[in-house]
Amino acid sequence: MQEIINQLEDQRQSARLGGGQKRIDVQHSKGKLTARERIDLLLDDGSFEEWDMFVEHRCSDFGMDEQRIPGDGVVIGYGTINGRLVFVFSQDFTVFGGALSEAHAEKICKLMDQAMKVGAPIIGLNDSGGARIQEGVASLGGYAEVFQRNVMASGVVPQISMIMGPCAGGAVYSPAITDFIFMVKDSSYMFVTGPDVVKTVTHEEVSAEQLGGAVTHSSVSGVADLAFENDIDAISKLRFFLNFLPSNNKDRSPVWPTEDPTDRFEMSLDTVVPSDPNKPYDMHEVITKVADEGEFFELQISYAKNIIIGFVRIEGSTVGIVANQPMVLAGCLDIDASCKAARFIRFCDAFNIPIFTLVDVPGFMPGTSQEYGGIIKHGAKLLYAYAECTVPKVTLITRKAYGGAYDVMSSKHLRGDVNLAWPTSEIAVMGAKGAVEIIFRKELGNQSRIEQLTEQYREKFSNPFIASKRGYVDDVIMPHTTRMRIARSFAMLRSKSIENPWRKHGNIPL
Repeated sequence: MQEIINQLEDQRQSARLGGGQKRIDVQHSKGKLTARERIDLLLDDGSFEEWDMFVEHRCSDFGMDEQRIPGDGVVIGYGTINGRLVFVFSQDFTVFGGALSEAHAEKICKLMDQAMKVGAPIIGLNDSGGARIQEGVASLGGYAEVFQRNVMASGVVPQISMIMGPCAGGAVYSPAITDFIFMVKDSSYMFVTGPDVVKTVTHEEVSAEQLGGAVTHSSVSGVADLAFENDIDAISKLRFFLNFLPSNNKDRSPVWPTEDPTDRFEMSLDTVVPSDPNKPYDMHEVITKVADEGEFFELQISYAKNIIIGFVRIEGSTVGIVANQPMVLAGCLDIDASCKAARFIRFCDAFNIPIFTLVDVPGFMPGTSQEYGGIIKHGAKLLYAYAECTVPKVTLITRKAYGGAYDVMSSKHLRGDVNLAWPTSEIAVMGAKGAVEIIFRKELGNQSRIEQLTEQYREKFSNPFIASKRGYVDDVIMPHTTRMRIARSFAMLRSKSIENPWRKHGNIPL
């Protein structure tokens, strides 16, 4: 019996070594952790239960029958993060460069199937050279099996992809379907075709980092939600981030104790909006002063900065934030901002997370680049997301809410539950000056008359009271009472129940 136990331990030790100490040392020399080290950091101490440690590939071509390593390049299993169940797979770059084989894919699929059955988040730690070429179409079929499960799990359990090394070719599409993509600076990259292919086809000279690095995807393409400094920073932030999310679409987000009083007044909010309507202010200040302990986990910080998304807690419960940012492009909605916010809203709606919308928007971004790029269709994504959304929706207009952008930003007309406004808000078809120049275009030569009419228009329409008289705004509130009013609104909405008409699915303008 002891001999059998020793053999088992020897096999376990062999599996734990992956591609061997030499390759582990190379991984460390690049500032990267191994697959198992990442799991150990991510999960609570001693909670990891590994599956399929001894699985090997079944390929015999190109000498592969002489290269069999237990685990076949991916470590899978389940454990807990802050006591909550999660499923995790971690690709091992020391084994065949983390390349995906048929057996490798089967391990991931087994994990995803079980996560769906029990209703727990799926976390993928990606570090792979792509499909294992020696296996040909079998490895491609493996990817497609993973893609299918990504789609089936979408909106059922949260799926998070942490890109911690290369992710190229077809491998990028599994993370692309997941809910959030995080990357590590200088050690991870994603692209469909690499720099060499780009050079051959388009004659462009570009490095892997420029083409698909963490900074590129978190600030230019918007593919990644955040870029972290290193593996340890990434895993630490991932543990923290998961605290905001529910385990599945039938669950609610965890409620965390807070000593921040709900009725806390923030007198500084009374002066946050400048008297000059054209002067910007930072919407982050409003968000943090309303949130519990001023804590805000922002996503896509460096992309489409004219809109802000992320999570806060109010009375200990998770709330999704969507906010125009007057500091960037005056808070205008453009293609990137619309897509960024729409996807976030749909995630919140899928997982029962209430949404708090802060509005200061002068309209949609004008210009040929926006029109040619399809701002009509992309802006409609944001409209569609808000209109379809059934979770509690509370909206606060801090200053401008002009034109169609007023409608789109969770207005009462799109089933906003509670719509509030500050006295500084301006709800109108457009700004006073533009409106007067259209209405009184025959008097454009008379500057003093135009200024007089502009002031009259501003007094009559550039305020929240016309909208409040029609019930489009439920109340005009003092800014310093914002946290209290928002908290009370969400508390009232906890038992909200509303269903959309039955359908297989809608047809969002993609």
